[in-house]
Amino acid sequence: MAAIGKIRSWGPVLATVIGLALFAFIAEEMFRSCEATGNERRQQVGEVLGKKISVQEFQSLVDEYQDVLKMTQGRDNLSEEELNQMKDQVWQQFVNNTIIETEAKKLGLTVTDEEMQNILKAGTNPMLMQTPFVNQQTGRFDVAQLTKFLSDYKKAQQTAGAGEVAEQYQRIYNYWKFFEKNLRSQLLMEKYQSLLGQCLLTNPVSAKMAFNNQNEESDVLLAVYPYSAIKDADVQVTDADLKAKYDSEKEMFKQYFESRDIKYVDFQVSASASDRAALMKTMQDAQQNFQSGQAVAEVVRKAQSQVPYSGIAVQRSSLPTDIAAKIDSMQVGSVSAPFETKFDNTFNVVKYIAKVQMPDSVEYRQIQVGGQTADEAHQRGDSIFKALQGGADFEALAKKYGQTGDKQWLTSSMYERAQNIDSDTKNYLTTLTTAGAGEIKNLEMAQGNIIVQVTSRRAMVDKYDVAIVKHTIDFSKDTYSQAYNKFSQYVSENKSLEQLEANAKKFGFTVQERKDIFNSEHNVVGLRSTREAMKWIFDAEAGEVSPLYECGNNDHLLVIALTNVHPEGYRDLSAVQDAVKQEVVRDKKFQKASELLAGVKSIADAKAKGATVDSVRQITFSAPVFVQAAGSSEPALSGAVSAMKQGQFSNSVIKGNGGAYFFQVLSKKVRQGAKFDEKQVAASLKQQCLQAAGRFMNELYLKADIKDNRYLFF
Repeated sequence: MAAIGKIRSWGPVLATVIGLALFAFIAEEMFRSCEATGNERRQQVGEVLGKKISVQEFQSLVDEYQDVLKMTQGRDNLSEEELNQMKDQVWQQFVNNTIIETEAKKLGLTVTDEEMQNILKAGTNPMLMQTPFVNQQTGRFDVAQLTKFLSDYKKAQQTAGAGEVAEQYQRIYNYWKFFEKNLRSQLLMEKYQSLLGQCLLTNPVSAKMAFNNQNEESDVLLAVYPYSAIKDADVQVTDADLKAKYDSEKEMFKQYFESRDIKYVDFQVSASASDRAALMKTMQDAQQNFQSGQAVAEVVRKAQSQVPYSGIAVQRSSLPTDIAAKIDSMQVGSVSAPFETKFDNTFNVVKYIAKVQMPDSVEYRQIQVGGQTADEAHQRGDSIFKALQGGADFEALAKKYGQTGDKQWLTSSMYERAQNIDSDTKNYLTTLTTAGAGEIKNLEMAQGNIIVQVTSRRAMVDKYDVAIVKHTIDFSKDTYSQAYNKFSQYVSENKSLEQLEANAKKFGFTVQERKDIFNSEHNVVGLRSTREAMKWIFDAEAGEVSPLYECGNNDHLLVIALTNVHPEGYRDLSAVQDAVKQEVVRDKKFQKASELLAGVKSIADAKAKGATVDSVRQITFSAPVFVQAAGSSEPALSGAVSAMKQGQFSNSVIKGNGGAYFFQVLSKKVRQGAKFDEKQVAASLKQQCLQAAGRFMNELYLKADIKDNRYLFF
């Protein structure tokens, strides 16, 4: 009993211990749950109407789109700007599709497989012309070609070791699935838009009104008292005026996505005087080597020119712009002194070797000759060449060696901008562009022979054989290191915006400002490679100063101070005060103009009180009139004139954007040649309804609770 009593005396202690243990267990599970949620959130590129997309899912869509672009454009690489545009398109497509699918689901709208099949069978949808399944004879989409391809693709997938054939089939199949998905989305959007458009109705009354609004013209005598005639100093604006105006027009200042204001210092590192002098020495050496008659290809190579020498004469349009302009003042055989080109920041030296006339286009046919060894190929090539010289049929010989011998065209644009041309290719191109029509040549290549016959030459043009040494005037490592140390010292010694601004001039820097940065932007203040800086901006608090960022093309140093955060919702009055003040000033100037024009009963009265009088013709309701004396477009004036009858004088002063107005309608008539056709106008109004319905996306977009976190990943 004593033991039991002792245990009971420990009751409060045991309860506390057990409670703490339970709390620790629950807290641990809560922590794990929060950690998992946080990890999930950190992997989300964005969210639309509650539908989340992870970084892996978004990247998969980007890769899919990129493969399509590479296939359709025949390119292997896209520039950074093109990739950014593509990512924007992928994001916008995800947003639009999510919104439409959600709205369509509410209404029970779908695109069935049967509808898709009907679209394919009809073959009239413009999107189908973007597919590889267009009949070249009819110029129309051919569903039979698609069906055959899908059947062949299925067989290729089942065939082991299909190699490149299967890979090519897979690329086309992937493109088709991408296209099919987008076609289905487009059809769903068209259905939704069409349904919405049917909700906007027209009738004979609205048709007649629309006709009158567009075609009823009024000539007026106009009295203008421009706001510019009233000095700004004569208008007093109080804080109460600003607050009242802000409250009355608050909806104009609503923003749907957060933005941020920054001040920043951007310093671009450039070549120093010693860097320029060292590069100029290289250019002068190249000039001397050209003049001494050294092999131009070797001179260009040793100077590490950005423009390799191919030995192929090219048209002016294929030369760099500055080089094309330079050779106009040079003689054949001459070498230029080193010169600077500002627009591409380069030093240049040019040797003008020759000017020749060559065909822009050459038609030719060829037989490629191979063998077990190069010697065997050469012997076989010699045999074929002799046979052709003896009168043998070219196409017959080509077919004997498994080739067609078909004629094909070589144009200047196909080779003139090539960066690297080997000796075999140079020999091949030179032969084709210099051989006469009908001439047959036997070319010995490293791997075999090529027998070519030029069949036609067209468009003789001037071409230029030019050797170019071109170098960007770049900074050295020492120059960059000095600039970095100076900028780093500036950043480390100035930890606040006030200090950055106060000491910028001492270091030779300038503080600049950028308002309203959105996280959907791809870079900061137009600089490349600023993703880390963008992440900092949207993670910092107002007043903070960033670390130093190296960005641009590794030639910019950047420091940022966050000055303001504009959250989603209504902008503060302080952020829009300038715009509000302009509205208040205009209101007060109109009030003063109205007081000056009080008691006006005619145009003569208005003129007597200082108004400018002018006649304005052909005013219609649908087109705001531009008043030269006020320097502004005036929709309110157009509306007021349209409501008055011929001969009437406006019974009250009209408030415009640029002035106060009185007017008298001199004449009112329907535009000459305009006749009311109810059916035609009704059809036009119906089309306008569909266009108006097409703007539904903006409204749905604003209500979709979109979260865009792409800046964290891309």
